Amino acid sequence: MASTEKKKKTDSARTKVRPAGFPTREQVMDFIATSDQPAGKREIAKAFGLKGQEKIALKALLKDMADEGLIDIGPARAFHKMGGVPKVTVLRIVDVDDTTLIATPERWEAEGQPAPRLRIVERGKRGALTIGDRILARTEEAGRGWVAHPMKKLAKASEELLGVVEEGDGGKLWLRPVDKRIRRDTPISDAGAAKKGDLVLAEPVGRPPRITARVTDILGDPFAPRSFSLIAIHKHGIPHVFSERVEEEAVAASSLALHEEKREDLRHLPIVAIDPVDARDHDDAVWAAPDDDPANSGGYKAIVAIADVSYYVRPGSALDREARKRGNSVYFPDLVVPMLPHQLSSDMCSLRAGEDRAAMACHLVLDASGKVKSWRFSRAVIRVVAVLAYEDAQAAIDGTLDMGADDAPAHPPTPSRLRAGELLETALRPLWACWALLRKARDKREPLALDLPERRVVLDDYGKIVSVAVRERLDAHMLIEDYMIAANVAAAKALEAKKAPVMYRVHEPPSRDKLVALKDYLATFGIEFALGQVVRPATFNRLIERVGEAEEKPQIMEQILRSQTQAYYAPSNLGHFGLALGSYAHFTSPIRRYADLLVHRALVGAYGLELPAPKGDIPDRSSLSGEDMENMGRVGEMISQHERRAMEAERETTDRYVAAFLAAHVGDLVEARITGVQSFGFFATVEGLGGDGLVPVSTLGDERFFFDEAGRALEGVESGDRYTVGQRLALRLAEADPINGSLRFELPDAPPQRPSFKKDRVRPGSARRGRPGNVRHIGSKRGKHRR
Repeated sequence: MASTEKKKKTDSARTKVRPAGFPTREQVMDFIATSDQPAGKREIAKAFGLKGQEKIALKALLKDMADEGLIDIGPARAFHKMGGVPKVTVLRIVDVDDTTLIATPERWEAEGQPAPRLRIVERGKRGALTIGDRILARTEEAGRGWVAHPMKKLAKASEELLGVVEEGDGGKLWLRPVDKRIRRDTPISDAGAAKKGDLVLAEPVGRPPRITARVTDILGDPFAPRSFSLIAIHKHGIPHVFSERVEEEAVAASSLALHEEKREDLRHLPIVAIDPVDARDHDDAVWAAPDDDPANSGGYKAIVAIADVSYYVRPGSALDREARKRGNSVYFPDLVVPMLPHQLSSDMCSLRAGEDRAAMACHLVLDASGKVKSWRFSRAVIRVVAVLAYEDAQAAIDGTLDMGADDAPAHPPTPSRLRAGELLETALRPLWACWALLRKARDKREPLALDLPERRVVLDDYGKIVSVAVRERLDAHMLIEDYMIAANVAAAKALEAKKAPVMYRVHEPPSRDKLVALKDYLATFGIEFALGQVVRPATFNRLIERVGEAEEKPQIMEQILRSQTQAYYAPSNLGHFGLALGSYAHFTSPIRRYADLLVHRALVGAYGLELPAPKGDIPDRSSLSGEDMENMGRVGEMISQHERRAMEAERETTDRYVAAFLAAHVGDLVEARITGVQSFGFFATVEGLGGDGLVPVSTLGDERFFFDEAGRALEGVESGDRYTVGQRLALRLAEADPINGSLRFELPDAPPQRPSFKKDRVRPGSARRGRPGNVRHIGSKRGKHRR
């Protein structure tokens, strides 16, 4: 009975007479569908000139239309066609289909209906968009789906919070962020099944300033093996799970016939792979021998053999789409997030010793001066004779295979060490002799020479940290680098010779702004740097030579590195400044970099290296598709962003491991070096380990400090104590937080603070702004105090 009465009232409302001139349902629908902005009640009323009682009638009409299923309400209380998408709305990019970005509405409230997937249509250069970006877009139906035309790229919303559940006073739960840039904990309003100590994903609830967190996913113990990598994967949105379809394609592709009869057979050559001892995949191998051509006396022949990934990962396949979406493999201390599934990345495309493998071979001929006289590329079949660790190959060349640091037997006879000794004359000595020629050419062009240490985290079999050490730099590392650079240059020039598309690796010269900043920095050490000169890599090399072995050499090299631009991928050639090369492309790592895969495909097409088409559902061609060629610029932007994402994730994870390693040494004195100075304190890094930590200015004592911006220093007014970038000093480790990778230091003999100064300090939980009370600022001109 009640439902019947309710129906009568609804019917009565729908047949109610509207004021004269009031819009019909059809007119309202037409306005909503054609509006170029969100169409809410206010916009509809304004469009039809409605006032007073007419607005009340409009509200009733819109409710009726919603009840009838004609319209739905979207973000900002705007209306749109039921089951459709608002004409103008905020979208989040969630996927990529070939080179087309796919987005979904940021808010979708249509119950029982999945959020639509809209194809992004970009016109002109609006700036690279990638997965995770938010955009304001104009939408329209096209064919059987929806398309979106970006209007504006929006700041990334902090919708997903990643942190650890902690318990405060009275049992109240708080979310402690894993990002060290976020200084505040968030109260948890809904913990679900999460408990204290869990690593969780949460979403913000409420409006500022009363934001709370609702836990959506429990990721587990933040200190369990691989959790630090898991934090980075979730924080940066790195794709890490392959779909069933992609895995099935990888299995099918890995069973393709090699077609040995149509490949160049190089299995008779003693080709070796030289890699890190902990390498998970092997995508390059090398061989060299004296050139037997009398016209090239003193010259050498060399082969750089690279896994023929383009044969297995073909344009248009699900494997290809997934590889493009990832852009590159991501290497963490405890795991690898590969670009390609295991069946390919660490099996069929990995150049294992003693097994026949498909390869793309770069054949080089060098003259006695180290100049590459000629090159050619072929699809080959190879059989690597050994996979050697860098250390073992170097020890074989140095004659120290069986000796330790104190000339005593030090290493067990591992297979790698045994094979290095056996291959010394047939494989290693010719490689080193040919490398001597490559070094001649490298020394002549004078690339940027920054010898900066690289941290290496060592874990045990259970994923627990054993040590953090600086990775040793051997001749064997430089040897492989120079062979790879030679092959990369050959690939770029070979494609240019055929006027084929090239995905270049571009590194532009430093900007004037960065050079000015470098000049000001060097002036603090009394080093002159002329801005009027033509800047080349050799310019910086001469600068480093002038510094010699001075104490400040490491920080000057770091500052030179910071002055450089970031390398990126693009189909237009602007050269590679750092390597002092006019044409450069990445060719040597197609297992882990999508750019290299594109270069391989371009070589296949340009030089007619296509092999017989496979049977089944695998695409016929392994050369560049029309879509590949058309979208080279777009793909270059995407994979450059993915590379930067991977670098940041890897660096943050290493910082977390360093903090975990140092957590056992809280309270100890450590040797540190100041790496940055701000008005609120200075940052320092532990010598040999890395990991930046803050020394707050509030812990420097009760005297007043001046912040010298140009000199990058804090200086005590009374004591004259000066803390400046590059300074080495002993600090006490006050805190090491493995969750967010942050460290905090104190001076070992920090003086007590006067009560008057303590009163000025910010109380816990307050939000006082401005620089600390004991800091005054010195402007860009040193010595000129500004109040």
